[in-house]
This record gives sequence, structure tokens and C-alpha cells, in this order.
Amino acid sequence: MLNKWLFKQVDNSALIAFRIIFGLLITLEAVGAIFTGWIRRALIEPEFTFTFIGFEFLQPLPGNGMLYYYGLMGLFGVFVMLGFKYRFSIFCYTIMWAAVYLMQKSSYNNHYYLLMLLCGIMFFLPANRYLSIDSWKKPNLQKIAMPQWVWLFIVLQLWIVYTYASVAKLYPDWLDGTLPAMLMAGKADYWLVGEMLQQPWIRYVISYFGLVFDLLIIPALLWKRTRLPAFILAIFFHLFNSFIFHIGIFPYLSLAFCLFFFPSERINKYILRNKKPYYDKAEIIVPPFRNTLILALSVWFVIQIGLPLRHWFIKDNVLWTEEGHRLSWRMMLRSRSGKTTFKVVEKGTTDTIHINKARYLSRKQMRSVNSKPDMMWQFAQYLKKDYANKGKEVQVFVKSKISINGRPYQNFIDPKVDLAAEKWNHFKHHDWILPSKLD
Repeated sequence: MLNKWLFKQVDNSALIAFRIIFGLLITLEAVGAIFTGWIRRALIEPEFTFTFIGFEFLQPLPGNGMLYYYGLMGLFGVFVMLGFKYRFSIFCYTIMWAAVYLMQKSSYNNHYYLLMLLCGIMFFLPANRYLSIDSWKKPNLQKIAMPQWVWLFIVLQLWIVYTYASVAKLYPDWLDGTLPAMLMAGKADYWLVGEMLQQPWIRYVISYFGLVFDLLIIPALLWKRTRLPAFILAIFFHLFNSFIFHIGIFPYLSLAFCLFFFPSERINKYILRNKKPYYDKAEIIVPPFRNTLILALSVWFVIQIGLPLRHWFIKDNVLWTEEGHRLSWRMMLRSRSGKTTFKVVEKGTTDTIHINKARYLSRKQMRSVNSKPDMMWQFAQYLKKDYANKGKEVQVFVKSKISINGRPYQNFIDPKVDLAAEKWNHFKHHDWILPSKLD
């Protein structure tokens, strides 16, 4: 039975079409970052970047190096789209994208994390077996079928992402419309829809439509009777998000995934225009590395299911502490604002320096440092190192007040703790974060 589920051969039209669209989108992601000025703002202008903790060795290239870096990424994206040296091209894009993702988190986005996962997944999939330069140059590479585990892998990954995104919305500030109202408050000047987005009833539409959509979209696409209306709703949902939130290629990538839910014969006929033969034999071909593959898939999904749950095992509320927030598909779930000051005291003296954050940080970095504990800790480490280079051994104390979803500001960091002397632990609560009073 397991062999039938995993190794039955199915038509690969959806995967071939998806590779072409995916390659185009990741090219646009790289090129768009150049021409919108994102690279200059996020990677060139800041004095230093906030890496994921443990990846401090990843730093932006000097000068305009990151512009050339992204240009090369865009070229690899074109190669993926064309299926030219596909494995090498998607591998290089994956490594380069992961490096940028891990070297800066001031612009953290769940969609960036998802793209890193998808690039890694695509490396292992036989997406260049047709309508590619690789298969044109090597006809023996051509295949019109793929094992069914490829389809299952993609669908299960999407199901995990959407399900966690839905479940995370089951908390009061989302269900009563507080957070959606806050998200829409800054969109009042939007053309055509700005005024409508401020209507009281809109917050509830966004709250419950978003929750139900995330929860049911995958089952609805899987069921033949609901597939077409679900797809129409998906078009509306993702284009709305693209227009309102400006989240890059993600809405279009999500729509591209719908290819895997429609009959392969239609994808072959209407998307690929019958440029490849259609496969309908349903043979079962068990590879010699069957057990290794099953083990690898099992480990992957244990991690994908387990990692977003880790905040339940860390003390206090993740909305307050942020511990376990990243890599957990907690999308657009809270609004944080903070008032944070840093004080440097030279050891053995009473000399105190109140840090002007603007001397070190960009505006975007300051917003993050003012409200996110890991970045406060990292800035304290940076200050410690900066003063050590001047021959001074210092302590760094932080005073911070945080507001979650518009609530009154509350004390966030213990001001008596030398943050520069503390260690960071990815899976434990840090006691210098004061207890929350969130209801």
C-alpha cells in the first residue's frame, strides 16, 4: 500500500509548469530587490545587520557587492525557469537566498522563510525532465511521469503552512477584529478601497475570512466539487494581499501551487499546450533507495510539524516574549511597538553613556530593536564588542516598554540585567524578559 501511495507514477505536467513559473518568480524576486532599493536599504546602508543568532559569520559583501550578488541570483532564477543546468542553478539560488535570509532579519518575513524551504525542496524534485534545456540536450533525461510522493510532498508542505497560519489566528485580538483593524488603519489612503477598509464590519470579514481560508483552502482544492470555487477565492485572497500588503511574489507563488490540485491532463492541455505527451499508465516503480527516501521524508515532516510548536514549551506568551515566533507560520498576528533605551557602563567606574541608537541603526532596525528581545540582545553584544575595540570593558543595560496590539505600554526588560553578559538560547525562556500581563 505504501509503495502504491509513494511510488505510483503520475503525469508530471503540473511540476514542469510549476518549475517554469517558479523560476520566473524567483528571478523577479531577485531583480525586484535591486530596482526597488531594498538591497541598499537592508544590506548596504546599515552599519551592521542583525543576523539570525549563530550565523554572525554571514555578512553582506562590501560596497555594491550585494547588488551583483542579487544579479547573479536573478541569473540562476532564469536558468531554473529554462531548465538549464537545473540542479546546479536551483542549488546556487537556494544557498544564496538562505545566506541573505540568515544574514539579516530586520526585514524578517515568513514568506522569505517559505521561499528558502521551497528552493530546497525543488532541488530534490525532477522538475527538469521536460520542456527544459537539460532534457533537450540529453534526451535520455526526458520523463513524462513522476512518482506520486512528489505531489504528496508539495501538498503536505502547503497544508502544514496554511493550517498553522489558521490555528495561530485563534486568539482574542484576531477573533474580535482588533488586529485586522490596526492593519487596515494605515491603508486609509489606498486608491479605491482605502475608505472601505476603515469600515467597522471589514475587520470581522478579514478576521474570519482569513482564518477559514487558511484552514480549509487545501481540503477545498483537493475535493473536486469545491476546487473551482476555492481557486476563485484563492485568486481574490492572494491578489487582495498583494495589493494591500505588498508582499512580493508570495501571492503569485501561492496561486502557482494551485496547479498541483487540478487534473494533470488539463494542465498539460491548457498550460503546457500539449507540448509534452500525457502519461496515464499509473505504473509502480520502487527505487532502490526506497527506505532512505521514506526516512528522509519522515524526518522532514517531523521537523516541519514540530518546529512551529516549540513556543508552547517555552515559558510565557509568545505574543509577549517573541520566543518561538519565527519559523512558525505566525503571519501578521501582532503589532508591536516599543520604547527602548540602552545604557553603557564601563566596568570598575560609574561612567555612564546613554546610547543614541540612530548613530548605529537604520530606522527599520531601530523599530525592531525597540520591540524585539533577540535584537535587543544582539545590539547589546554589538555595543560590548564596539567598546572592547576601544579598549573598554562595559556592561549594557536596557530599559524597555512594549505595547502589544495597541495595549498600554508595559515594562519588558529587567533594567538591572547586564544584557551583554547574557547567553542566548533558542529553545528556552530568558529570565531578563519580564513576565507579561497580557490578558
